[in-house]
Amino acid sequence: MFNLQHKTALITGGGSGIGKAIAELFAAQGAHVFILELSQANADDTVKAIESKGGKATAFAVNVADQEQLKTAAAAIQKITGRLDILVNSAGISHIGKLETTSAEDMDRIFQVNIKGVYNAMYAVVPHMKQQGGGVVLNVASVASGLGLVDRFAYSMSKGAVVSMTLSVAKDYIKDNIRCNCISPARVHTAFVDNFLAKNYPGQETEMFEKLSKTQPIGRMGKPDEVASLALYLCSDEAAFVTGSDYPIDGGFIRLNT
Repeated sequence: MFNLQHKTALITGGGSGIGKAIAELFAAQGAHVFILELSQANADDTVKAIESKGGKATAFAVNVADQEQLKTAAAAIQKITGRLDILVNSAGISHIGKLETTSAEDMDRIFQVNIKGVYNAMYAVVPHMKQQGGGVVLNVASVASGLGLVDRFAYSMSKGAVVSMTLSVAKDYIKDNIRCNCISPARVHTAFVDNFLAKNYPGQETEMFEKLSKTQPIGRMGKPDEVASLALYLCSDEAAFVTGSDYPIDGGFIRLNT
């Protein structure tokens, strides 16, 4: 089950965090993984990790905010492999702040990456999927898309847009055999969390880590590998009947918090 042999998977933000975990798992399941990443060094690190375990991966230095870069990359990958089977939009950035502490520059930065980046990648890849007779798109949203989280004004806005784009693409391309879903993680323990705590709570990292962990009823943060496992299912042939849905992976955050 969940065999991705002979499939081509494009993963934005595959150089770190959730995107890296997804890339490594997809490669382990047989896909040729293409890492579309702003940082060439991070992309190369993921490729090395995959190749060290016998997987197949290729790095592309791409700014998801630049549509032409993504179109060029998609065309190049299609020429290499002949197919674009899977697109995972994992690239994203965060911003801490409410309305009054979110500048126009902050809003533009979030928009360019979290919203336009997802749009750009789908705009570049979906026509190839349509031409070849189908494909799978998976977008990484967040529990913030449907909840009021403190100091997440711009970030929540952007993830709400990701969910809306997911539903639109699923509806518009269902007859083209293109499935489109999204996943909405709660807090996942990545380097971003560690850096955030070190910057904002120096000397209190352990205490604050525990506090943030317990906001999930399950009592801990998620692991990138756990999110990757859900992504694998949704992008596999076993999920052929699944489209147009948002899947929380949140340790009970949405339904069980009181």
